[in-house]
Amino acid sequence: MGKLSVNGIITGFAQFQNNSVFPDHESQATLSNGQIFIQKPDGKLQYYIQAGAYALPTLGVTFTNAQNTVNNLYGPVPVAFAKILAGKTTSFEIGSLPTLMGAESTFTYQNFNIERGIVWNQENAINRGLQVNQTLGKYLSASVSWNDGYYSNRYSWLSGSVTLTKGPHSLVYDGMGNLGQTAYQTTATPMQNNGYMHAVIYTYTKGPWIVSPYFQYGKLPTNLKVGVPKATSATGGAINVSYAFKSGFSLPVRWEYLTSSGSATDGSANMLGFGSGSAGTTFTATPTYQKGGMYLRNDLAYVHASNSTSGDVFGPTGTDQSQFRVALEFGFIFGSNITK
Repeated sequence: MGKLSVNGIITGFAQFQNNSVFPDHESQATLSNGQIFIQKPDGKLQYYIQAGAYALPTLGVTFTNAQNTVNNLYGPVPVAFAKILAGKTTSFEIGSLPTLMGAESTFTYQNFNIERGIVWNQENAINRGLQVNQTLGKYLSASVSWNDGYYSNRYSWLSGSVTLTKGPHSLVYDGMGNLGQTAYQTTATPMQNNGYMHAVIYTYTKGPWIVSPYFQYGKLPTNLKVGVPKATSATGGAINVSYAFKSGFSLPVRWEYLTSSGSATDGSANMLGFGSGSAGTTFTATPTYQKGGMYLRNDLAYVHASNSTSGDVFGPTGTDQSQFRVALEFGFIFGSNITK
């Protein structure tokens, strides 16, 4: 039956900020990851199970501790799927899957920066459905998924990703969209569940350098059921750069810009959270030290909103246009292999 891989992660998170928004505070802390990963990575039938507690800190969004994040989003088993190898170049996956969209992943330990950005916050994170993966020659691979989009439990979404890799260069196109409409909304299923999105991601990796600029466009069509009387779009992108020094130190930085169409008076949706027709700029630097399975890192992050609506941005009255955050994360990654 092959090998069973069992890994885990325990990390703590603390955040300090100015211009907090009620019920947020200037300082707070939580368990950012207390998860276990069980995987059978070989054979015709494989599987992956991820279970435990997690927090998903995001720039421009109020703090939510691990307990409330698990309860309100993807539950104690956010990712779990079976994988069938149908041939040397083809595989099928079914279950609760990571999204195919975007340059950043969902959980803190998967990314250079502790907190996700405002561009990531437009995307879905986990969806349930069926995915087909295909390798196409030496440099090209593709995946297609039929799923429930923003965790809606309504299976009307089509997602796809194509990756071209050669040497230190990779180019990715991601696309997804809802082929229907629904009025269903929860914390995990925002109004974007009725829209569509495209992204193009380039990554250069060589020696200690990783450089990855990307562009993203999302549109929410007119839908009176979810309170969108006028179609609204969000256009932007980011640049991720990381340099690895010797002795376990590295310095990733991220710059983002995202703008939305329309205005506060024409019925456009508030896609960014800063008001209809608003825009946002962020900058994050994350000095990191890692030794073996232990790591310690620190986010220094700045968010600025422009064309914002009074009451929809930062501070006790929602009128401050900028926020500065310092975040800390410390933890351990551990694992073992069991032969069955």
